[in-house]
Amino acid sequence: MAWVYILRGSSGRHYIGSAGDLDARFAQHLRGHTATTKRLADKLEIAARKEVETLAEARKIERFLKRKKNARLAIYHLQR
Repeated sequence: MAWVYILRGSSGRHYIGSAGDLDARFAQHLRGHTATTKRLADKLEIAARKEVETLAEARKIERFLKRKKNARLAIYHLQR
């Protein structure tokens, strides 16, 4: 199983990602090991997440959501 997720930072910005192990990946984000999420500010939360069958499927959905360029629309699509 794999995950597609959207993080929300205390700055109000969002990050869209995918992972095989969501808990481990989120822990990496919290520790600051991911340069792209450092810009989200100090506090991170998972705004939306969806479990899918394969990591390839998760990456496909991630690319689709990133093309939306609108975090609220991406969250809507992920929660459907």
